[in-house]
Amino acid sequence: MGKSFFNLIRGQFLMNETASRNWMFIVYLSVLALIMIAISHRTDEKVHEITQKSTNLKEIKSRYVDVRMKRMQLQLESEIIGKMEERGLQPSNTPPVKIVIVED
Repeated sequence: MGKSFFNLIRGQFLMNETASRNWMFIVYLSVLALIMIAISHRTDEKVHEITQKSTNLKEIKSRYVDVRMKRMQLQLESEIIGKMEERGLQPSNTPPVKIVIVED
């Protein structure tokens, strides 16, 4: 038991007649490890990108709500009357008249 353990530690399994098969397996495992590392790195990049886009989306939604609220405030009749009084215009006291065109 002790001798086989020391042969394993020294790498004797790589020096015997079946070493080519062992080397091919080691290369195979190394390639698989590199692929796994690359996929893991790509996944981390995607998670970071999704987080960044989610943050941007929240900011854009917040700005949309803010602009919509300001627009609704500006559409109020009292706001419009106030802005027109600054320019010297006042609301009409006479109601509008409907114009009817009769075609012959």
